[in-house]
Amino acid sequence: MVSTGLGQLFKQKAGAAGADSIAHLGYPVYFLTIIGLWKILGSIVALAPKLPVLKEWAYAGFFFTMTGAVISHIIMRDTITDILPALLLLTLTLISWYSRPADRKVTELNR
Repeated sequence: MVSTGLGQLFKQKAGAAGADSIAHLGYPVYFLTIIGLWKILGSIVALAPKLPVLKEWAYAGFFFTMTGAVISHIIMRDTITDILPALLLLTLTLISWYSRPADRKVTELNR
């Protein structure tokens, strides 16, 4: 998320998360700044100790962003090669969320 977030924040032109890709999907280029900033902030929260509720929000944001990317590529009838980067990040997000340590999960005790 950090690497794609930085690429989006600095409006990298090419690549799966670049300006060319977002324009192809029909979104305005300024979305890159918004998405890139949120990915970086979400990554900081996900790696920081404590803050379990904020972590849930960060993971939810990653999930919504990546499912939105996958669905956007499917709607545009892109090839599997174009869909794979977003699908990979979605899979890694789900694995990271599921396998995080118990002290980083929201429970009745740490709310």
